[in-house]
Amino acid sequence: MEKILIVDDSLLHATQLKDILKDEYDITIARTAEEGICRASAENFSLILLDVVMPGMDGFSLLKLLQEELITQSIPVIMITSLSNAEDEQRGFILGAVDYITKPFNPLVVKARVNTHIKLYNYRKQVEYQSRTDQLTGIANRRQYDRVSLVKWKEAARLQVPFSVCMLDIDRFKIYNDTFGHPAGDKVITSVARTVSSYLCRNTDFFARYGGEEFVACLLGDSGDKAFAYLKTIRQAVEAMHIPHNPSVSQWVTVSIGGITVVPPLDGSYDVYLKMADTMLYEAKESGRNRVIWKDESGQQFKEQ
Repeated sequence: MEKILIVDDSLLHATQLKDILKDEYDITIARTAEEGICRASAENFSLILLDVVMPGMDGFSLLKLLQEELITQSIPVIMITSLSNAEDEQRGFILGAVDYITKPFNPLVVKARVNTHIKLYNYRKQVEYQSRTDQLTGIANRRQYDRVSLVKWKEAARLQVPFSVCMLDIDRFKIYNDTFGHPAGDKVITSVARTVSSYLCRNTDFFARYGGEEFVACLLGDSGDKAFAYLKTIRQAVEAMHIPHNPSVSQWVTVSIGGITVVPPLDGSYDVYLKMADTMLYEAKESGRNRVIWKDESGQQFKEQ
């Protein structure tokens, strides 16, 4: 059930709205603007109904705050008002409101407008999800990676914690495709993505398809030796799926992994370290495949034999 937040200092008006909508939606009421911003930031709402006139911080000020916060700026806001001033309506729309509902409430109008904006919100979420998701594997795509990797890099630089970037590639994938066909190759890519994702599922992890049979991961907080050990476990898990390969090159489908761990310098370039991770991947390929090669914060290199 979709969740709606009503922010209104009048318990009477808030209850009237709740009674109109409670059969179709999960309703939460906040009596002050301060409570409203706390609730909106902490819970997943699909719509906010916001009273314009409230003591202390009014609805327009709260709307401005909601639009400035990254976590709440995508939630549609319908303003609730008894005002019929066109200038007030214009102000709300300029600040980011999607619609107005006037008092006294007409239940049919309230339901119609709420239903419309809930549907639009869900449609927009679906479009946004598709734009950042790889259609084959269901993990993040290259576009989402380009955005998130820089956010995580800057966060690690700000906090001065270790940041690991990892490149992962399916070994001899062209030979696999030539032997078993591209549909089978797509299934292998999906299976590898699913297995790796099951390990890289912490809040500090990010995993994406970089292109073709290549993947990229970012990890926050792990030391170089810990990241190396963790990626060895992931490499072993892929091999343990026992997906048959062309027996002339390998018994099973495997992956090679290269990466680097660094505490990001405040003026450091992420791309420099991504290239280093790619170099580690190249070394893993050249030294026999199905292995992890890693470089830690001090420049020490770990090689899986």
